[in-house]
Amino acid sequence: MEDFRNKVAVVTGGSSGIGYAAAKELSRRGARLIITGRQQGTIEKAAAEIGAIPFVADQSRLEDIDRLREAIVNRFGKIDILFINAGITGAAGLIESTGEENFDSVMDINFKGAYFTLSRLIPLLNDGASVVFLSSIVAATYRPGSSVYQASKAALNSIAKTAAAELAPRKIRVNTVSPGPTRTDVLRKSYDAATAEGIWDDLATTIPLKKIGKPEEVAQMVAYLCSDTASFVTGSDFVIDGGITL
Repeated sequence: MEDFRNKVAVVTGGSSGIGYAAAKELSRRGARLIITGRQQGTIEKAAAEIGAIPFVADQSRLEDIDRLREAIVNRFGKIDILFINAGITGAAGLIESTGEENFDSVMDINFKGAYFTLSRLIPLLNDGASVVFLSSIVAATYRPGSSVYQASKAALNSIAKTAAAELAPRKIRVNTVSPGPTRTDVLRKSYDAATAEGIWDDLATTIPLKKIGKPEEVAQMVAYLCSDTASFVTGSDFVIDGGITL
């Protein structure tokens, strides 16, 4: 396990799910950490559990990104690890019935927010830093009813590759991690606990490895990509899906 004690890390959307697991893993390895979230109570609780600095920010708001940038400058000056994780799925719906409000909310957080988080924080990245975007296997799938979310993740994959090319002269590596079904609290926002568990169990039967992924497994991949062990890895997408896209 690589030691991150001399590293400064920033994780957006770090209060729950994959963001929380990744922040916890980076902190466990010794990184000094800022995590962001939209709800003050939730992000402060998560930061206290992890040993991180909480920062209330909405990734869709450029003014919040600028405030985050200022806070990083004042606290640390530079960044070694940037995990751009914050995102939403939005409402399901066919293209013909998708409203502008849903389109804008998903794209503002998942694409525009991620884009400008990278853009605004590039000057703070140390040479040799690592940037990881949380994408999804949906970036390469075309399931009806999920066009906006799928497009937002496909856009992330595109800009990650461009960023990898632009930042290569500074030895800054940019990669994406694309999980498949991963057991977070996302279903419990729409279903009771028993129903959510039933959905997870049914979904597991469709996966070749017959299991649902864990946030901690994605976190391990993020940590690997942020380590010196991955110093020759950039512009790549890492699928973690139990074989569901085979």
